[in-house]
Amino acid sequence: MTPVYFVLYQDMLATSLCLPLEMLQAANDLHRVQTRAPRIHIQRVSDSMNPIATPGGITLHAEVTIDEVPAKEEGPAPIIFLPALWRNPQKSLHQHPQLISWLREQIKAGATVCAAGTGSCFLAETGKLDGKPATTHWFYLDTFHEHYPAIQLKRQHLITQAGKLYCAASVNALADLTVHLISQIFDRAISAHVERHFSHEARRPFEHISFLDDQPSRHQDEEIIQVQLWLNQNFNKSFQLNDLATKFDMSKRNFDRRFKAATGKTPLRYLQETRIAHARDLLKNSNLNILEVAQRVGYQDTAHFSALFKDFTRMTPSAFRKSVRSKLFSL
Repeated sequence: MTPVYFVLYQDMLATSLCLPLEMLQAANDLHRVQTRAPRIHIQRVSDSMNPIATPGGITLHAEVTIDEVPAKEEGPAPIIFLPALWRNPQKSLHQHPQLISWLREQIKAGATVCAAGTGSCFLAETGKLDGKPATTHWFYLDTFHEHYPAIQLKRQHLITQAGKLYCAASVNALADLTVHLISQIFDRAISAHVERHFSHEARRPFEHISFLDDQPSRHQDEEIIQVQLWLNQNFNKSFQLNDLATKFDMSKRNFDRRFKAATGKTPLRYLQETRIAHARDLLKNSNLNILEVAQRVGYQDTAHFSALFKDFTRMTPSAFRKSVRSKLFSL
Protein backbone atom coordinates (compact mmCIF):
# COMPACT_ATOMS: atom_id res chain seq x y z
CA MET A 1 0.00 0.00 0.00
CA THR A 2 1.38 3.40 -0.98
CA PRO A 3 1.57 5.98 1.83
CA VAL A 4 0.33 9.46 0.92
CA TYR A 5 1.27 12.32 3.23
CA PHE A 6 -0.36 15.74 3.23
CA VAL A 7 1.95 18.18 4.99
CA LEU A 8 0.51 20.82 7.31
CA TYR A 9 2.20 24.14 8.04
CA GLN A 10 1.37 27.72 8.99
CA ASP A 11 -0.42 29.92 6.41
CA MET A 12 -1.37 26.98 4.19
CA LEU A 13 -4.51 27.15 2.08
CA ALA A 14 -6.94 24.41 3.11
CA THR A 15 -8.32 24.14 -0.43
CA SER A 16 -4.99 22.93 -1.76
CA LEU A 17 -5.05 20.11 0.78
CA CYS A 18 -8.72 19.16 0.83
CA LEU A 19 -9.28 18.94 -2.93
CA PRO A 20 -6.48 16.47 -3.80
CA LEU A 21 -7.06 14.57 -0.55
CA GLU A 22 -10.74 14.00 -1.32
CA MET A 23 -10.01 13.12 -4.95
CA LEU A 24 -7.47 10.52 -3.86
CA GLN A 25 -9.83 9.19 -1.20
CA ALA A 26 -12.58 8.82 -3.79
CA ALA A 27 -10.20 6.87 -6.02
CA ASN A 28 -9.17 4.68 -3.11
CA ASP A 29 -12.80 4.01 -2.17
CA LEU A 30 -13.64 2.97 -5.72
CA HIS A 31 -10.61 0.69 -5.85
CA ARG A 32 -11.66 -0.85 -2.53
CA VAL A 33 -15.13 -1.56 -3.90
CA GLN A 34 -13.62 -3.26 -6.94
CA THR A 35 -10.87 -5.22 -5.20
CA ARG A 36 -11.85 -5.21 -1.49
CA ALA A 37 -8.47 -3.69 -0.69
CA PRO A 38 -7.22 -0.09 -0.49
CA ARG A 39 -4.31 0.98 -2.70
CA ILE A 40 -3.15 4.01 -0.68
CA HIS A 41 -3.04 5.11 2.96
CA ILE A 42 -3.58 8.84 3.48
CA GLN A 43 -2.28 10.73 6.52
CA ARG A 44 -1.80 14.36 7.53
CA VAL A 45 1.71 15.03 8.78
CA SER A 46 3.50 17.98 10.37
CA ASP A 47 6.57 18.77 12.46
CA SER A 48 4.42 18.83 15.61
CA MET A 49 0.95 17.90 16.80
CA ASN A 50 0.02 21.56 17.35
CA PRO A 51 -3.15 22.64 15.50
CA ILE A 52 -2.67 24.58 12.27
CA ALA A 53 -5.01 27.54 11.77
CA THR A 54 -5.45 28.31 8.06
CA PRO A 55 -6.08 31.84 6.72
CA GLY A 56 -9.69 30.84 6.02
CA GLY A 57 -10.31 30.03 9.67
CA ILE A 58 -10.21 26.23 9.33
CA THR A 59 -8.16 24.45 11.97
CA LEU A 60 -6.33 21.31 10.88
CA HIS A 61 -4.55 18.66 12.94
CA ALA A 62 -1.78 16.29 11.97
CA GLU A 63 -2.26 12.57 12.48
CA VAL A 64 1.46 11.84 12.73
CA THR A 65 4.63 13.89 13.06
CA ILE A 66 7.53 13.76 10.65
CA ASP A 67 9.53 11.93 13.33
CA GLU A 68 7.03 9.07 13.13
CA VAL A 69 7.40 8.69 9.35
CA PRO A 70 10.04 6.08 8.42
CA ALA A 71 13.15 7.51 6.78
CA LYS A 72 12.71 4.83 4.13
CA GLU A 73 9.34 3.14 3.67
CA GLU A 74 9.06 -0.60 3.32
CA GLY A 75 7.21 -1.18 0.07
CA PRO A 76 6.19 1.64 -2.29
CA ALA A 77 7.85 5.03 -1.77
CA PRO A 78 5.49 7.68 -0.39
CA ILE A 79 3.72 10.49 -2.21
CA ILE A 80 3.94 13.84 -0.43
CA PHE A 81 1.67 16.84 -1.03
CA LEU A 82 2.79 20.36 -0.12
CA PRO A 83 -0.18 22.77 0.06
CA ALA A 84 -0.12 26.33 -1.24
CA LEU A 85 0.67 29.22 1.07
CA TRP A 86 -1.18 32.48 1.52
CA ARG A 87 0.87 35.54 0.66
CA ASN A 88 4.64 35.62 1.21
CA PRO A 89 5.83 32.07 1.97
CA GLN A 90 9.04 33.11 3.75
CA LYS A 91 7.36 33.35 7.15
CA SER A 92 6.17 29.76 6.97
CA LEU A 93 9.53 28.54 5.66
CA HIS A 94 11.25 30.08 8.69
CA GLN A 95 8.72 28.53 11.06
CA HIS A 96 9.20 24.98 9.73
CA PRO A 97 12.93 24.33 9.09
CA GLN A 98 12.57 20.69 10.19
CA LEU A 99 10.12 20.04 7.36
CA ILE A 100 12.72 21.06 4.79
CA SER A 101 15.26 18.60 6.18
CA TRP A 102 12.61 15.89 6.31
CA LEU A 103 11.60 16.55 2.71
CA ARG A 104 15.22 16.36 1.59
CA GLU A 105 15.60 12.92 3.19
CA GLN A 106 12.28 11.68 1.77
CA ILE A 107 13.25 12.77 -1.74
CA LYS A 108 16.61 11.07 -1.36
CA ALA A 109 14.76 7.87 -0.40
CA GLY A 110 12.60 8.01 -3.55
CA ALA A 111 9.46 9.92 -2.53
CA THR A 112 7.22 11.64 -5.07
CA VAL A 113 6.54 15.25 -4.05
CA CYS A 114 3.71 17.46 -5.38
CA ALA A 115 3.85 21.15 -4.47
CA ALA A 116 0.93 23.52 -5.01
CA GLY A 117 1.39 27.24 -5.66
CA THR A 118 3.97 28.79 -3.35
CA GLY A 119 4.25 25.46 -1.56
CA SER A 120 6.91 24.93 -4.21
CA CYS A 121 9.17 27.10 -2.04
CA PHE A 122 9.41 24.27 0.51
CA LEU A 123 10.52 22.02 -2.33
CA ALA A 124 12.94 24.64 -3.62
CA GLU A 125 14.51 25.03 -0.16
CA THR A 126 15.62 21.38 -0.25
CA GLY A 127 17.96 22.14 -3.16
CA LYS A 128 16.55 19.16 -5.05
CA LEU A 129 15.06 21.41 -7.75
CA ASP A 130 18.34 23.12 -8.64
CA GLY A 131 18.94 22.83 -12.37
CA LYS A 132 15.44 21.42 -12.86
CA PRO A 133 12.13 22.88 -14.05
CA ALA A 134 9.58 24.27 -11.61
CA THR A 135 6.68 26.69 -11.46
CA THR A 136 4.75 28.53 -8.77
CA HIS A 137 1.85 30.94 -8.30
CA TRP A 138 1.84 33.68 -10.96
CA PHE A 139 2.05 36.52 -8.40
CA TYR A 140 5.25 35.07 -6.91
CA LEU A 141 7.12 34.19 -10.12
CA ASP A 142 9.63 37.06 -9.99
CA THR A 143 10.33 36.64 -6.28
CA PHE A 144 10.71 32.90 -6.71
CA HIS A 145 13.31 33.47 -9.42
CA GLU A 146 15.18 35.93 -7.20
CA HIS A 147 15.29 33.49 -4.28
CA TYR A 148 16.07 30.38 -6.36
CA PRO A 149 18.03 31.43 -9.49
CA ALA A 150 19.44 27.89 -9.96
CA ILE A 151 15.95 26.54 -10.69
CA GLN A 152 14.63 26.56 -14.28
CA LEU A 153 11.47 28.59 -13.72
CA LYS A 154 8.79 27.76 -16.31
CA ARG A 155 6.58 30.84 -16.27
CA GLN A 156 4.28 29.67 -19.07
CA HIS A 157 3.49 26.24 -17.62
CA LEU A 158 0.91 25.46 -14.95
CA ILE A 159 2.50 22.11 -14.11
CA THR A 160 6.11 20.98 -14.18
CA GLN A 161 7.64 17.57 -13.64
CA ALA A 162 11.29 16.87 -12.85
CA GLY A 163 11.49 13.13 -12.27
CA LYS A 164 9.36 12.58 -9.16
CA LEU A 165 9.11 16.27 -8.28
CA TYR A 166 5.96 18.06 -9.45
CA CYS A 167 4.89 21.70 -9.15
CA ALA A 168 1.36 22.97 -9.83
CA ALA A 169 0.91 26.74 -10.16
CA SER A 170 -2.69 26.83 -8.91
CA VAL A 171 -5.38 24.76 -7.21
CA ASN A 172 -6.99 24.06 -10.60
CA ALA A 173 -3.66 22.85 -11.95
CA LEU A 174 -3.29 20.73 -8.81
CA ALA A 175 -6.59 19.04 -9.67
CA ASP A 176 -5.22 18.19 -13.14
CA LEU A 177 -2.05 16.85 -11.57
CA THR A 178 -4.05 14.78 -9.08
CA VAL A 179 -6.06 13.18 -11.90
CA HIS A 180 -2.77 12.29 -13.60
CA LEU A 181 -1.37 10.75 -10.39
CA ILE A 182 -4.56 8.76 -9.86
CA SER A 183 -4.16 7.28 -13.33
CA GLN A 184 -0.61 6.28 -12.38
CA ILE A 185 -1.47 4.85 -8.95
CA PHE A 186 -4.73 3.17 -9.94
CA ASP A 187 -5.75 3.13 -13.61
CA ARG A 188 -7.29 5.33 -16.30
CA ALA A 189 -10.84 4.15 -15.57
CA ILE A 190 -10.66 5.24 -11.93
CA SER A 191 -8.99 8.56 -12.83
CA ALA A 192 -11.71 9.26 -15.41
CA HIS A 193 -14.38 8.44 -12.82
CA VAL A 194 -12.85 10.86 -10.29
CA GLU A 195 -12.33 13.54 -12.93
CA ARG A 196 -15.99 13.42 -13.99
CA HIS A 197 -17.26 13.69 -10.43
CA PHE A 198 -14.93 16.44 -9.25
CA SER A 199 -14.55 18.42 -12.50
CA HIS A 200 -17.61 18.19 -14.67
CA GLU A 201 -16.07 20.53 -17.23
CA ALA A 202 -13.50 19.24 -19.68
CA ARG A 203 -9.89 19.41 -18.63
CA ARG A 204 -6.96 19.38 -21.02
CA PRO A 205 -4.80 16.27 -20.78
CA PHE A 206 -1.92 16.45 -18.30
CA GLU A 207 0.64 16.03 -21.08
CA HIS A 208 -0.73 19.08 -22.92
CA ILE A 209 -0.48 21.57 -20.04
CA SER A 210 2.67 20.48 -18.27
CA PHE A 211 6.39 20.86 -18.74
CA LEU A 212 7.87 17.40 -18.31
CA ASP A 213 11.57 17.17 -17.66
CA ASP A 214 11.48 13.77 -19.35
CA GLN A 215 8.74 14.54 -21.87
CA PRO A 216 8.77 12.53 -25.12
CA SER A 217 9.97 15.44 -27.22
CA ARG A 218 13.11 15.56 -25.08
CA HIS A 219 14.31 12.07 -25.90
CA GLN A 220 17.42 11.75 -28.05
CA ASP A 221 16.10 9.85 -31.08
CA GLU A 222 15.88 12.69 -33.59
CA GLU A 223 14.25 10.56 -36.28
CA ILE A 224 11.43 9.63 -33.91
CA ILE A 225 11.04 13.30 -32.96
CA GLN A 226 10.49 14.00 -36.66
CA VAL A 227 7.90 11.21 -36.76
CA GLN A 228 6.10 12.76 -33.76
CA LEU A 229 6.10 16.18 -35.41
CA TRP A 230 4.70 14.65 -38.62
CA LEU A 231 1.95 12.84 -36.68
CA ASN A 232 1.03 16.00 -34.77
CA GLN A 233 0.64 17.88 -38.06
CA ASN A 234 -1.05 15.13 -40.09
CA PHE A 235 -3.10 13.20 -37.51
CA ASN A 236 -6.33 13.96 -39.39
CA LYS A 237 -5.16 12.44 -42.66
CA SER A 238 -5.69 8.89 -43.84
CA PHE A 239 -2.48 6.86 -43.89
CA GLN A 240 -1.06 3.49 -42.88
CA LEU A 241 1.58 3.27 -40.20
CA ASN A 242 3.44 0.78 -42.41
CA ASP A 243 3.71 3.55 -45.01
CA LEU A 244 4.93 5.97 -42.33
CA ALA A 245 7.78 3.61 -41.47
CA THR A 246 8.73 3.53 -45.14
CA LYS A 247 8.47 7.33 -45.35
CA PHE A 248 11.11 7.61 -42.63
CA ASP A 249 13.24 4.86 -44.18
CA MET A 250 12.71 2.25 -41.47
CA SER A 251 11.38 -1.29 -41.45
CA LYS A 252 8.04 -1.63 -39.66
CA ARG A 253 9.67 -3.71 -36.93
CA ASN A 254 12.48 -1.21 -36.35
CA PHE A 255 10.02 1.69 -36.54
CA ASP A 256 7.78 0.17 -33.85
CA ARG A 257 10.73 -0.73 -31.64
CA ARG A 258 12.38 2.69 -31.79
CA PHE A 259 9.12 4.60 -31.35
CA LYS A 260 8.17 2.58 -28.25
CA ALA A 261 11.68 2.89 -26.79
CA ALA A 262 11.67 6.68 -27.28
CA THR A 263 8.10 7.55 -26.27
CA GLY A 264 6.92 4.65 -24.15
CA LYS A 265 3.98 4.16 -26.54
CA THR A 266 3.33 2.32 -29.76
CA PRO A 267 2.91 4.54 -32.86
CA LEU A 268 -0.76 3.54 -33.02
CA ARG A 269 -1.39 4.51 -29.40
CA TYR A 270 0.37 7.84 -29.86
CA LEU A 271 -1.74 8.58 -32.93
CA GLN A 272 -4.95 7.59 -31.14
CA GLU A 273 -4.13 9.82 -28.14
CA THR A 274 -3.42 12.76 -30.44
CA ARG A 275 -6.68 12.29 -32.34
CA ILE A 276 -8.82 11.87 -29.23
CA ALA A 277 -7.29 14.98 -27.63
CA HIS A 278 -8.31 17.02 -30.68
CA ALA A 279 -11.74 15.38 -30.70
CA ARG A 280 -12.30 16.52 -27.11
CA ASP A 281 -11.59 20.11 -28.12
CA LEU A 282 -13.96 19.91 -31.09
CA LEU A 283 -16.76 18.42 -29.01
CA LYS A 284 -16.35 21.16 -26.45
CA ASN A 285 -15.86 24.14 -28.73
CA SER A 286 -17.75 23.41 -31.96
CA ASN A 287 -21.22 22.40 -33.12
CA LEU A 288 -19.95 19.68 -35.45
CA ASN A 289 -21.92 16.45 -35.21
CA ILE A 290 -20.21 13.24 -34.08
CA LEU A 291 -19.54 12.04 -37.63
CA GLU A 292 -18.01 15.38 -38.57
CA VAL A 293 -15.82 15.34 -35.46
CA ALA A 294 -14.68 11.82 -36.26
CA GLN A 295 -13.80 12.82 -39.82
CA ARG A 296 -11.97 15.96 -38.69
CA VAL A 297 -9.61 13.86 -36.55
CA GLY A 298 -9.04 11.13 -39.13
CA TYR A 299 -11.78 8.52 -38.58
CA GLN A 300 -14.41 7.62 -41.18
CA ASP A 301 -16.16 4.99 -39.05
CA THR A 302 -18.24 6.68 -36.35
CA ALA A 303 -18.69 3.47 -34.37
CA HIS A 304 -14.93 2.88 -34.27
CA PHE A 305 -14.31 6.50 -33.28
CA SER A 306 -16.92 6.33 -30.53
CA ALA A 307 -15.47 3.10 -29.14
CA LEU A 308 -11.97 4.60 -29.05
CA PHE A 309 -13.24 7.83 -27.49
CA LYS A 310 -14.97 5.86 -24.73
CA ASP A 311 -11.83 3.79 -24.17
CA PHE A 312 -9.84 6.97 -23.52
CA THR A 313 -12.41 9.06 -21.63
CA ARG A 314 -14.87 6.48 -20.23
CA MET A 315 -17.64 8.49 -21.88
CA THR A 316 -19.27 8.39 -25.30
CA PRO A 317 -18.68 11.46 -27.49
CA SER A 318 -22.31 12.52 -26.97
CA ALA A 319 -22.13 12.15 -23.20
CA PHE A 320 -18.82 14.02 -23.12
CA ARG A 321 -20.28 16.91 -25.14
CA LYS A 322 -23.31 17.06 -22.87
CA SER A 323 -21.15 17.17 -19.76
CA VAL A 324 -18.88 19.95 -21.01
CA ARG A 325 -21.73 22.00 -22.43
CA SER A 326 -23.85 21.78 -19.28
CA LYS A 327 -21.98 24.70 -17.72
CA LEU A 328 -22.30 26.98 -20.74
CA PHE A 329 -25.02 29.60 -20.67
CA SER A 330 -26.00 32.75 -22.51
CA LEU A 331 -27.81 35.93 -21.54
